[in-house]
Amino acid sequence: MSSRMTEISIDCADPDRLADFWCGVLGYAVLDREDGLVEIGPPDRPDAELLDAVRRGPVPPTIFLARVPEAKTVKNRLHFDVSPVDGTQAEEIARIEALGATRADVGQSGDESWVVLADPEGNEFCVLRSLAPGEFDLG
Repeated sequence: MSSRMTEISIDCADPDRLADFWCGVLGYAVLDREDGLVEIGPPDRPDAELLDAVRRGPVPPTIFLARVPEAKTVKNRLHFDVSPVDGTQAEEIARIEALGATRADVGQSGDESWVVLADPEGNEFCVLRSLAPGEFDLG
């Protein structure tokens, strides 16, 4: 017996703005929108067959962005790691910064292979090494 991760929820001040940002970063689309709540996920997600897909194995989780009255106050206890798939890490960082991300200092030494960014509401996430062909170096 096991469970599957099917949704991730993020509290935020502006769900529409954060949905636009994360859709741009991940290539996701808005799946549902209500007052104060936006669900984003893969644009070709088979919702009609989702239950069977979830039972067979992992599916990309959707992300719920929910408006809350309080602001973020401390470093995230949980964060996303993203990996570029069709360009270099530096190119992906520049692209994500153009979407509204900023560099974040969470105490890294400078020797890390990842770069810490923050989304438009200050939620930290990491950009890992590229998975693009010819870019991934195991050495």
